[in-house]
Amino acid sequence: MASFKKTPNIDKPFSFAVEPALPSEEHVPKFMPHVLGTWDMTTTFVVSIYLASCAATAAAGGPAAITYLLLVCLTFFVPCLIATAQLGHMYPFEGALYNWTHKAIGGFWSFFAGFCAWFPGVLISTSLADLFVTYLRALNSTWLASPWQEGLVICAILLGAGLLSAWRFRYVQNVINVLVCLMFVGSLLIALSGVLWLLHGHPSAINFSHWSDWQIKPDNYVMFGLIAFAYIGTEGPLNLAGEVKGHHVIKRHLFWGALLIFVTYLTNTFAVLIVLGQQAAITPYSMVITVNMALGGVFGYITAACLMCSFIATILVYTYLYARLLFVGGIDHRLPDAAGKLNKHHAPANAIFFQTALAIVFTLFMFAIAPLIDIYSSSRDFSTKLYSISQAAASLVWTISTAFLFIDLLACYLRNRRLFRYRRIFPMSILWVCVIIGPISCLLTIADTLFFSWTATIDNHHWWYLVGSLTLIFLIISAICSMVARSEAEWQQFRKITLDIQPDDIDTLS
Repeated sequence: MASFKKTPNIDKPFSFAVEPALPSEEHVPKFMPHVLGTWDMTTTFVVSIYLASCAATAAAGGPAAITYLLLVCLTFFVPCLIATAQLGHMYPFEGALYNWTHKAIGGFWSFFAGFCAWFPGVLISTSLADLFVTYLRALNSTWLASPWQEGLVICAILLGAGLLSAWRFRYVQNVINVLVCLMFVGSLLIALSGVLWLLHGHPSAINFSHWSDWQIKPDNYVMFGLIAFAYIGTEGPLNLAGEVKGHHVIKRHLFWGALLIFVTYLTNTFAVLIVLGQQAAITPYSMVITVNMALGGVFGYITAACLMCSFIATILVYTYLYARLLFVGGIDHRLPDAAGKLNKHHAPANAIFFQTALAIVFTLFMFAIAPLIDIYSSSRDFSTKLYSISQAAASLVWTISTAFLFIDLLACYLRNRRLFRYRRIFPMSILWVCVIIGPISCLLTIADTLFFSWTATIDNHHWWYLVGSLTLIFLIISAICSMVARSEAEWQQFRKITLDIQPDDIDTLS
Protein backbone atom coordinates (compact mmCIF):
# COMPACT_ATOMS: atom_id res chain seq x y z
CA MET A 1 0.00 0.00 0.00
CA ALA A 2 1.49 3.28 -1.08
CA SER A 3 2.76 5.77 1.46
CA PHE A 4 2.53 9.53 1.29
CA LYS A 5 6.23 9.81 1.99
CA LYS A 6 6.78 9.28 -1.78
CA THR A 7 4.39 12.10 -2.75
CA PRO A 8 6.24 15.29 -3.74
CA ASN A 9 5.36 18.54 -2.08
CA ILE A 10 3.37 20.18 -4.89
CA ASP A 11 2.18 23.22 -2.98
CA LYS A 12 5.25 24.76 -1.42
CA PRO A 13 3.80 28.21 -0.69
CA PHE A 14 0.98 26.79 1.44
CA SER A 15 2.34 23.57 2.92
CA PHE A 16 4.62 22.15 5.53
CA ALA A 17 6.81 19.10 5.12
CA VAL A 18 4.75 15.90 4.95
CA GLU A 19 5.10 13.77 8.08
CA PRO A 20 7.39 10.76 7.38
CA ALA A 21 5.82 7.32 7.10
CA LEU A 22 5.45 5.35 10.32
CA PRO A 23 7.09 1.90 10.55
CA SER A 24 3.63 0.33 10.95
CA GLU A 25 2.60 1.59 7.50
CA GLU A 26 5.18 -0.70 5.88
CA HIS A 27 5.21 -3.48 8.49
CA VAL A 28 1.48 -4.31 8.58
CA PRO A 29 0.97 -4.91 4.81
CA LYS A 30 3.96 -7.26 4.84
CA PHE A 31 3.07 -9.39 7.84
CA MET A 32 -0.71 -9.13 8.28
CA PRO A 33 -3.04 -11.00 5.89
CA HIS A 34 -5.34 -8.97 3.62
CA VAL A 35 -8.57 -10.83 4.26
CA LEU A 36 -11.26 -8.20 4.85
CA GLY A 37 -13.76 -7.48 2.08
CA THR A 38 -16.71 -5.08 2.01
CA TRP A 39 -19.08 -7.45 3.83
CA ASP A 40 -16.49 -8.18 6.52
CA MET A 41 -15.87 -4.50 7.18
CA THR A 42 -19.60 -3.72 7.06
CA THR A 43 -20.39 -6.31 9.72
CA THR A 44 -17.48 -5.04 11.79
CA PHE A 45 -18.76 -1.47 11.47
CA VAL A 46 -22.33 -2.41 12.37
CA VAL A 47 -21.43 -4.42 15.44
CA SER A 48 -18.89 -1.86 16.66
CA ILE A 49 -21.45 0.98 16.44
CA TYR A 50 -24.67 -0.87 17.33
CA LEU A 51 -25.92 -0.19 20.84
CA ALA A 52 -28.55 -2.83 21.57
CA SER A 53 -30.08 -0.81 24.39
CA CYS A 54 -30.51 2.30 22.20
CA ALA A 55 -34.21 1.70 21.42
CA ALA A 56 -35.02 1.03 25.07
CA THR A 57 -33.03 4.05 26.28
CA ALA A 58 -34.44 6.37 23.63
CA ALA A 59 -38.00 5.35 24.52
CA ALA A 60 -37.79 7.54 27.63
CA GLY A 61 -38.07 10.56 25.35
CA GLY A 62 -41.30 9.41 23.71
CA PRO A 63 -41.75 10.73 20.13
CA ALA A 64 -38.88 13.15 20.79
CA ALA A 65 -36.61 10.10 20.62
CA ILE A 66 -37.22 9.99 16.86
CA THR A 67 -36.41 13.69 16.64
CA TYR A 68 -33.11 13.12 18.43
CA LEU A 69 -32.27 10.06 16.31
CA LEU A 70 -32.61 12.22 13.18
CA LEU A 71 -30.95 15.33 14.67
CA VAL A 72 -27.89 13.54 16.06
CA CYS A 73 -27.58 11.50 12.89
CA LEU A 74 -27.39 14.65 10.75
CA THR A 75 -25.22 16.76 13.08
CA PHE A 76 -22.94 14.13 14.60
CA PHE A 77 -23.07 10.77 12.82
CA VAL A 78 -22.97 12.00 9.21
CA PRO A 79 -20.08 14.49 9.78
CA CYS A 80 -18.12 11.72 11.52
CA LEU A 81 -18.77 9.38 8.58
CA ILE A 82 -17.63 11.96 6.03
CA ALA A 83 -14.49 12.83 8.00
CA THR A 84 -13.71 9.12 8.50
CA ALA A 85 -14.17 8.35 4.81
CA GLN A 86 -11.99 11.28 3.73
CA LEU A 87 -9.16 10.56 6.16
CA GLY A 88 -9.35 6.82 5.53
CA HIS A 89 -9.12 7.43 1.78
CA MET A 90 -6.09 9.69 2.21
CA TYR A 91 -4.27 7.49 4.72
CA PRO A 92 -5.49 3.85 4.50
CA PHE A 93 -3.19 2.57 7.23
CA GLU A 94 -3.56 0.41 10.32
CA GLY A 95 -4.42 2.40 13.42
CA ALA A 96 -6.87 4.86 11.82
CA LEU A 97 -7.19 7.90 14.12
CA TYR A 98 -3.76 7.33 15.65
CA ASN A 99 -2.17 7.34 12.18
CA TRP A 100 -4.25 10.23 10.85
CA THR A 101 -3.42 12.43 13.84
CA HIS A 102 0.28 11.67 13.37
CA LYS A 103 0.03 12.80 9.75
CA ALA A 104 -1.99 15.89 10.64
CA ILE A 105 -0.48 17.34 13.82
CA GLY A 106 2.39 15.10 14.89
CA GLY A 107 3.37 12.26 17.19
CA PHE A 108 2.53 13.70 20.61
CA TRP A 109 -1.14 14.24 19.83
CA SER A 110 -1.39 11.00 17.88
CA PHE A 111 -0.63 9.02 21.05
CA PHE A 112 -3.18 11.04 23.03
CA ALA A 113 -5.89 10.63 20.38
CA GLY A 114 -5.08 6.94 20.08
CA PHE A 115 -5.38 6.43 23.84
CA CYS A 116 -8.71 8.31 23.98
CA ALA A 117 -9.99 6.03 21.21
CA TRP A 118 -8.61 2.85 22.83
CA PHE A 119 -9.43 3.21 26.52
CA PRO A 120 -13.25 3.45 26.19
CA GLY A 121 -13.19 0.19 24.24
CA VAL A 122 -11.97 -1.58 27.38
CA LEU A 123 -14.84 -0.19 29.47
CA ILE A 124 -17.49 -0.76 26.79
CA SER A 125 -16.44 -4.42 26.47
CA THR A 126 -17.22 -4.82 30.16
CA SER A 127 -20.58 -3.08 29.74
CA LEU A 128 -21.58 -5.41 26.89
CA ALA A 129 -20.68 -8.45 28.97
CA ASP A 130 -22.75 -6.97 31.79
CA LEU A 131 -25.68 -6.53 29.39
CA PHE A 132 -25.31 -10.20 28.42
CA VAL A 133 -25.57 -11.13 32.10
CA THR A 134 -28.61 -8.84 32.48
CA TYR A 135 -30.37 -10.82 29.77
CA LEU A 136 -29.43 -14.07 31.50
CA ARG A 137 -30.97 -12.82 34.74
CA ALA A 138 -34.09 -11.75 32.86
CA LEU A 139 -34.47 -15.31 31.57
CA ASN A 140 -34.16 -16.68 35.11
CA SER A 141 -34.23 -14.29 38.07
CA THR A 142 -32.54 -16.83 40.38
CA TRP A 143 -29.32 -16.80 38.37
CA LEU A 144 -26.38 -14.60 39.37
CA ALA A 145 -28.09 -12.96 42.32
CA SER A 146 -24.93 -11.38 43.78
CA PRO A 147 -22.68 -8.78 42.10
CA TRP A 148 -19.57 -10.93 42.60
CA GLN A 149 -21.24 -13.80 40.72
CA GLU A 150 -22.14 -11.44 37.93
CA GLY A 151 -18.57 -10.16 37.88
CA LEU A 152 -17.11 -13.67 37.56
CA VAL A 153 -19.33 -14.46 34.58
CA ILE A 154 -18.34 -11.17 32.94
CA CYS A 155 -14.66 -12.02 33.48
CA ALA A 156 -15.22 -15.45 31.90
CA ILE A 157 -16.85 -13.83 28.85
CA LEU A 158 -14.01 -11.34 28.48
CA LEU A 159 -11.39 -14.07 28.81
CA GLY A 160 -13.16 -16.22 26.21
CA ALA A 161 -13.34 -13.28 23.80
CA GLY A 162 -9.63 -12.58 24.31
CA LEU A 163 -8.65 -16.19 23.61
CA LEU A 164 -10.84 -16.39 20.50
CA SER A 165 -9.55 -13.05 19.17
CA ALA A 166 -6.00 -14.44 19.18
CA TRP A 167 -6.91 -17.15 16.65
CA ARG A 168 -6.47 -16.89 12.89
CA PHE A 169 -8.26 -13.69 11.93
CA ARG A 170 -10.23 -15.15 9.01
CA TYR A 171 -11.86 -17.67 11.36
CA VAL A 172 -12.69 -14.96 13.89
CA GLN A 173 -14.21 -12.74 11.21
CA ASN A 174 -16.37 -15.63 9.98
CA VAL A 175 -17.74 -15.97 13.52
CA ILE A 176 -18.47 -12.23 13.60
CA ASN A 177 -20.31 -12.39 10.27
CA VAL A 178 -22.58 -15.18 11.52
CA LEU A 179 -23.30 -13.40 14.82
CA VAL A 180 -24.14 -10.16 13.03
CA CYS A 181 -26.60 -11.99 10.78
CA LEU A 182 -28.30 -13.29 13.93
CA MET A 183 -28.35 -9.73 15.27
CA PHE A 184 -30.21 -8.61 12.15
CA VAL A 185 -32.72 -11.44 12.65
CA GLY A 186 -33.42 -10.15 16.17
CA SER A 187 -33.70 -6.54 14.96
CA LEU A 188 -36.09 -7.60 12.19
CA LEU A 189 -38.33 -9.39 14.72
CA ILE A 190 -38.42 -6.24 16.87
CA ALA A 191 -39.36 -4.07 13.88
CA LEU A 192 -42.06 -6.53 12.78
CA SER A 193 -43.50 -6.52 16.29
CA GLY A 194 -44.50 -2.87 15.99
CA VAL A 195 -46.17 -3.39 12.61
CA LEU A 196 -48.04 -6.58 13.59
CA TRP A 197 -49.13 -5.02 16.89
CA LEU A 198 -51.03 -2.35 14.97
CA LEU A 199 -52.31 -4.77 12.30
CA HIS A 200 -53.81 -6.97 15.00
CA GLY A 201 -55.88 -4.02 16.19
CA HIS A 202 -53.92 -3.03 19.29
CA PRO A 203 -53.66 0.69 20.03
CA SER A 204 -50.27 2.38 20.06
CA ALA A 205 -48.88 2.96 23.54
CA ILE A 206 -47.71 6.40 22.37
CA ASN A 207 -49.81 9.06 20.70
CA PHE A 208 -47.66 10.35 17.84
CA SER A 209 -50.17 13.02 16.79
CA HIS A 210 -49.15 15.63 19.39
CA TRP A 211 -46.50 17.88 17.83
CA SER A 212 -45.33 19.09 21.24
CA ASP A 213 -44.21 15.54 22.11
CA TRP A 214 -41.76 15.59 19.18
CA GLN A 215 -40.10 18.81 20.24
CA ILE A 216 -36.76 19.29 21.98
CA LYS A 217 -37.34 20.48 25.55
CA PRO A 218 -35.23 20.93 28.70
CA ASP A 219 -36.67 17.74 30.19
CA ASN A 220 -35.32 15.66 27.28
CA TYR A 221 -31.96 17.37 26.66
CA VAL A 222 -30.23 14.29 28.10
CA MET A 223 -31.28 12.41 24.95
CA PHE A 224 -28.66 14.21 22.82
CA GLY A 225 -25.73 12.69 24.73
CA LEU A 226 -27.37 9.26 24.99
CA ILE A 227 -28.13 9.09 21.26
CA ALA A 228 -24.67 10.41 20.34
CA PHE A 229 -23.21 7.54 22.36
CA ALA A 230 -25.20 5.16 20.12
CA TYR A 231 -23.60 6.67 16.99
CA ILE A 232 -20.00 7.03 18.17
CA GLY A 233 -17.00 5.11 16.83
CA THR A 234 -17.20 5.46 13.03
CA GLU A 235 -13.42 5.31 12.66
CA GLY A 236 -12.97 2.17 14.78
CA PRO A 237 -13.15 -0.48 12.01
CA LEU A 238 -10.44 1.35 10.08
CA ASN A 239 -7.99 0.32 12.80
CA LEU A 240 -7.91 -2.70 10.46
CA ALA A 241 -7.30 -0.62 7.31
CA GLY A 242 -3.96 -2.35 6.67
CA GLU A 243 -5.79 -5.70 6.39
CA VAL A 244 -8.50 -4.85 3.84
CA LYS A 245 -8.51 -6.35 0.35
CA GLY A 246 -8.76 -3.07 -1.54
CA HIS A 247 -9.09 0.68 -1.25
CA HIS A 248 -12.74 0.59 -2.34
CA VAL A 249 -13.70 -1.29 0.83
CA ILE A 250 -13.21 1.84 2.96
CA LYS A 251 -15.98 3.92 1.38
CA ARG A 252 -18.37 1.04 0.75
CA HIS A 253 -18.41 -0.33 4.30
CA LEU A 254 -19.07 3.13 5.75
CA PHE A 255 -22.05 3.71 3.47
CA TRP A 256 -23.74 0.34 3.94
CA GLY A 257 -22.88 0.11 7.62
CA ALA A 258 -24.27 3.58 8.39
CA LEU A 259 -27.47 2.86 6.45
CA LEU A 260 -28.05 -0.41 8.33
CA ILE A 261 -27.38 1.22 11.70
CA PHE A 262 -29.78 4.10 11.12
CA VAL A 263 -32.59 1.90 9.78
CA THR A 264 -32.17 -0.52 12.70
CA TYR A 265 -32.27 2.24 15.32
CA LEU A 266 -35.26 3.96 13.73
CA THR A 267 -37.44 0.87 13.20
CA ASN A 268 -36.63 -0.66 16.60
CA THR A 269 -37.33 2.58 18.45
CA PHE A 270 -40.68 2.97 16.68
CA ALA A 271 -41.60 -0.63 17.53
CA VAL A 272 -40.74 -0.28 21.20
CA LEU A 273 -42.66 3.00 21.47
CA ILE A 274 -45.73 1.53 19.73
CA VAL A 275 -45.91 -1.60 21.92
CA LEU A 276 -44.60 -0.43 25.31
CA GLY A 277 -44.35 3.34 25.16
CA GLN A 278 -42.07 5.29 27.48
CA GLN A 279 -42.12 2.55 30.12
CA ALA A 280 -39.75 0.63 27.83
CA ALA A 281 -36.91 2.70 29.28
CA ILE A 282 -37.28 0.92 32.63
CA THR A 283 -35.34 -2.16 31.47
CA PRO A 284 -32.92 -2.93 28.61
CA TYR A 285 -34.86 -6.20 28.20
CA SER A 286 -37.83 -4.22 26.87
CA MET A 287 -37.08 -5.10 23.24
CA VAL A 288 -37.58 -8.78 24.05
CA ILE A 289 -40.77 -7.90 25.95
CA THR A 290 -41.95 -6.06 22.84
CA VAL A 291 -41.56 -9.21 20.74
CA ASN A 292 -43.14 -11.34 23.46
CA MET A 293 -46.27 -9.19 23.49
CA ALA A 294 -46.62 -8.90 19.71
CA LEU A 295 -45.40 -12.27 18.40
CA GLY A 296 -45.41 -14.63 21.36
CA GLY A 297 -42.93 -16.22 23.76
CA VAL A 298 -41.10 -18.40 21.22
CA PHE A 299 -40.12 -15.41 19.09
CA GLY A 300 -39.24 -13.54 22.28
CA TYR A 301 -36.69 -16.20 23.20
CA ILE A 302 -35.32 -16.14 19.64
CA THR A 303 -34.94 -12.36 19.87
CA ALA A 304 -33.20 -12.62 23.24
CA ALA A 305 -30.76 -15.21 21.84
CA CYS A 306 -30.05 -13.07 18.76
CA LEU A 307 -29.39 -9.95 20.83
CA MET A 308 -27.14 -11.87 23.20
CA CYS A 309 -25.19 -13.04 20.14
CA SER A 310 -24.77 -9.39 19.17
CA PHE A 311 -23.31 -8.64 22.61
CA ILE A 312 -20.73 -11.40 22.19
CA ALA A 313 -19.94 -10.16 18.67
CA THR A 314 -19.35 -6.61 19.94
CA ILE A 315 -17.05 -7.83 22.72
CA LEU A 316 -15.05 -9.85 20.17
CA VAL A 317 -14.81 -6.91 17.76
CA TYR A 318 -13.78 -4.46 20.48
CA THR A 319 -11.16 -6.90 21.72
CA TYR A 320 -9.29 -7.31 18.44
CA LEU A 321 -10.23 -3.90 16.97
CA TYR A 322 -8.79 -1.71 19.69
CA ALA A 323 -5.90 -4.04 20.40
CA ARG A 324 -4.70 -2.96 16.94
CA LEU A 325 -3.96 0.48 18.41
CA LEU A 326 -1.60 -1.12 20.94
CA PHE A 327 -0.17 -3.24 18.14
CA VAL A 328 0.77 -0.33 15.87
CA GLY A 329 2.01 1.62 18.90
CA GLY A 330 4.46 -1.21 19.59
CA ILE A 331 5.63 -1.33 15.96
CA ASP A 332 6.12 2.45 15.90
CA HIS A 333 8.12 2.33 19.17
CA ARG A 334 5.51 4.39 21.01
CA LEU A 335 4.85 1.39 23.28
CA PRO A 336 7.08 -1.47 24.44
CA ASP A 337 8.08 -3.77 21.57
CA ALA A 338 6.09 -6.67 23.04
CA ALA A 339 2.84 -4.92 22.05
CA GLY A 340 3.81 -5.21 18.37
CA LYS A 341 4.49 -8.96 18.39
CA LEU A 342 2.38 -11.44 16.43
CA ASN A 343 1.62 -15.04 17.37
CA LYS A 344 1.65 -18.02 14.99
CA HIS A 345 -1.81 -17.04 13.72
CA HIS A 346 -0.54 -13.54 12.79
CA ALA A 347 -2.66 -12.00 15.53
CA PRO A 348 -1.33 -9.36 17.99
CA ALA A 349 -1.79 -11.71 20.94
CA ASN A 350 0.21 -9.66 23.46
CA ALA A 351 -1.88 -6.56 22.80
CA ILE A 352 -5.11 -8.58 22.95
CA PHE A 353 -4.23 -10.29 26.23
CA PHE A 354 -3.10 -7.05 27.86
CA GLN A 355 -6.36 -5.35 26.90
CA THR A 356 -8.36 -8.36 28.12
CA ALA A 357 -6.50 -8.41 31.43
CA LEU A 358 -7.21 -4.71 31.95
CA ALA A 359 -10.93 -5.24 31.28
CA ILE A 360 -10.99 -8.13 33.79
CA VAL A 361 -9.28 -6.02 36.45
CA PHE A 362 -11.83 -3.25 35.92
CA THR A 363 -14.67 -5.78 36.16
CA LEU A 364 -13.37 -7.26 39.40
CA PHE A 365 -13.08 -3.79 40.91
CA MET A 366 -16.58 -2.77 39.83
CA PHE A 367 -18.42 -5.95 40.82
CA ALA A 368 -16.33 -7.48 43.60
CA ILE A 369 -14.33 -4.76 45.38
CA ALA A 370 -16.44 -1.60 44.94
CA PRO A 371 -19.63 -3.11 46.45
CA LEU A 372 -17.71 -3.73 49.68
CA ILE A 373 -17.56 0.04 50.17
CA ASP A 374 -20.54 0.61 52.44
CA ILE A 375 -21.76 3.88 50.97
CA TYR A 376 -25.10 2.72 49.70
CA SER A 377 -27.49 0.29 51.31
CA SER A 378 -27.42 -2.13 48.39
CA SER A 379 -24.22 -3.47 46.86
CA ARG A 380 -26.01 -4.00 43.54
CA ASP A 381 -27.27 -0.42 43.70
CA PHE A 382 -23.71 0.80 44.15
CA SER A 383 -22.46 -1.35 41.23
CA THR A 384 -25.25 0.01 39.01
CA LYS A 385 -24.39 3.61 39.85
CA LEU A 386 -20.68 3.02 39.32
CA TYR A 387 -21.48 1.33 36.00
CA SER A 388 -23.51 4.34 34.78
CA ILE A 389 -20.81 6.82 35.85
CA SER A 390 -18.02 4.82 34.20
CA GLN A 391 -19.95 4.50 30.93
CA ALA A 392 -20.65 8.23 30.84
CA ALA A 393 -16.97 8.97 31.51
CA ALA A 394 -15.98 6.55 28.76
CA SER A 395 -18.38 8.35 26.44
CA LEU A 396 -16.73 11.69 27.26
CA VAL A 397 -13.24 10.35 26.56
CA TRP A 398 -14.46 8.74 23.35
CA THR A 399 -16.08 12.00 22.24
CA ILE A 400 -12.77 13.80 22.80
CA SER A 401 -11.11 11.32 20.45
CA THR A 402 -13.92 11.82 17.92
CA ALA A 403 -13.23 15.56 17.86
CA PHE A 404 -9.78 14.72 16.45
CA LEU A 405 -11.49 13.57 13.23
CA PHE A 406 -12.33 17.18 12.44
CA ILE A 407 -9.08 18.57 13.83
CA ASP A 408 -7.16 16.16 11.59
CA LEU A 409 -9.31 16.99 8.58
CA LEU A 410 -8.63 20.72 8.95
CA ALA A 411 -4.93 20.23 9.73
CA CYS A 412 -4.42 17.98 6.66
CA TYR A 413 -5.97 20.67 4.49
CA LEU A 414 -3.74 23.38 5.94
CA ARG A 415 -0.58 21.27 5.62
CA ASN A 416 -0.91 20.69 1.89
CA ARG A 417 -3.93 22.20 0.20
CA ARG A 418 -3.33 20.99 -3.35
CA LEU A 419 -2.56 17.48 -2.22
CA PHE A 420 -5.68 17.49 -0.06
CA ARG A 421 -7.84 18.66 -2.97
CA TYR A 422 -6.30 16.01 -5.20
CA ARG A 423 -7.12 13.24 -2.70
CA ARG A 424 -10.52 14.52 -1.58
CA ILE A 425 -13.64 12.44 -2.30
CA PHE A 426 -16.23 15.04 -1.21
CA PRO A 427 -16.84 18.62 -2.37
CA MET A 428 -14.98 21.15 -0.28
CA SER A 429 -18.27 22.77 0.75
CA ILE A 430 -19.39 19.53 2.42
CA LEU A 431 -16.04 19.10 4.15
CA TRP A 432 -16.18 22.66 5.48
CA VAL A 433 -19.68 22.08 6.87
CA CYS A 434 -18.39 18.95 8.64
CA VAL A 435 -15.39 20.79 10.07
CA ILE A 436 -17.76 23.39 11.55
CA ILE A 437 -20.69 21.22 12.66
CA GLY A 438 -18.69 18.23 13.84
CA PRO A 439 -16.73 19.92 16.67
CA ILE A 440 -19.86 21.79 17.80
CA SER A 441 -21.72 18.48 18.08
CA CYS A 442 -18.82 17.00 20.03
CA LEU A 443 -18.89 19.93 22.47
CA LEU A 444 -22.67 19.61 22.86
CA THR A 445 -22.29 15.89 23.52
CA ILE A 446 -19.64 16.50 26.17
CA ALA A 447 -21.72 19.20 27.89
CA ASP A 448 -24.92 17.17 27.69
CA THR A 449 -23.27 14.03 29.08
CA LEU A 450 -21.59 16.00 31.83
CA PHE A 451 -24.57 17.98 33.10
CA PHE A 452 -27.54 15.61 32.59
CA SER A 453 -27.63 12.37 34.56
CA TRP A 454 -28.09 9.07 32.72
CA THR A 455 -29.77 7.42 35.70
CA ALA A 456 -32.60 8.43 38.02
CA THR A 457 -30.59 7.18 41.02
CA ILE A 458 -28.10 10.08 40.72
CA ASP A 459 -29.27 13.70 40.47
CA ASN A 460 -27.69 16.20 38.06
CA HIS A 461 -25.91 18.06 40.87
CA HIS A 462 -23.92 15.01 41.93
CA TRP A 463 -23.70 13.54 38.42
CA TRP A 464 -21.58 16.26 36.83
CA TYR A 465 -18.73 16.17 39.32
CA LEU A 466 -18.75 12.37 39.63
CA VAL A 467 -18.57 11.89 35.86
CA GLY A 468 -16.23 14.87 35.41
CA SER A 469 -13.88 13.64 38.13
CA LEU A 470 -13.72 10.13 36.69
CA THR A 471 -13.12 11.51 33.20
CA LEU A 472 -10.28 13.65 34.55
CA ILE A 473 -8.82 10.58 36.27
CA PHE A 474 -8.95 8.69 32.97
CA LEU A 475 -7.14 11.52 31.18
CA ILE A 476 -4.47 11.70 33.92
CA ILE A 477 -4.02 7.93 33.64
CA SER A 478 -3.58 8.38 29.89
CA ALA A 479 -0.84 10.96 30.47
CA ILE A 480 0.97 8.77 33.01
CA CYS A 481 0.65 5.66 30.83
CA SER A 482 1.95 7.53 27.81
CA MET A 483 5.00 8.76 29.70
CA VAL A 484 5.78 5.32 31.14
CA ALA A 485 5.18 3.58 27.82
CA ARG A 486 7.30 6.05 25.85
CA SER A 487 10.10 5.81 28.43
CA GLU A 488 10.08 2.03 28.23
CA ALA A 489 10.03 2.13 24.43
CA GLU A 490 12.92 4.61 24.32
CA TRP A 491 14.89 2.46 26.78
CA GLN A 492 14.37 -0.58 24.58
CA GLN A 493 15.54 1.34 21.53
CA PHE A 494 18.60 2.60 23.42
CA ARG A 495 19.49 -0.95 24.49
CA LYS A 496 19.19 -2.18 20.92
CA ILE A 497 21.52 0.55 19.70
CA THR A 498 24.10 -0.12 22.42
CA LEU A 499 23.99 -3.89 21.87
CA ASP A 500 24.49 -3.42 18.12
CA ILE A 501 27.64 -1.33 18.66
CA GLN A 502 30.79 -3.50 18.56
CA PRO A 503 33.97 -2.78 20.58
CA ASP A 504 35.76 -1.71 17.40
CA ASP A 505 32.97 0.79 16.75
CA ILE A 506 33.51 2.28 20.22
CA ASP A 507 37.24 2.75 19.51
CA THR A 508 36.39 4.39 16.21
CA LEU A 509 33.88 6.74 17.86
CA SER A 510 36.41 7.68 20.53
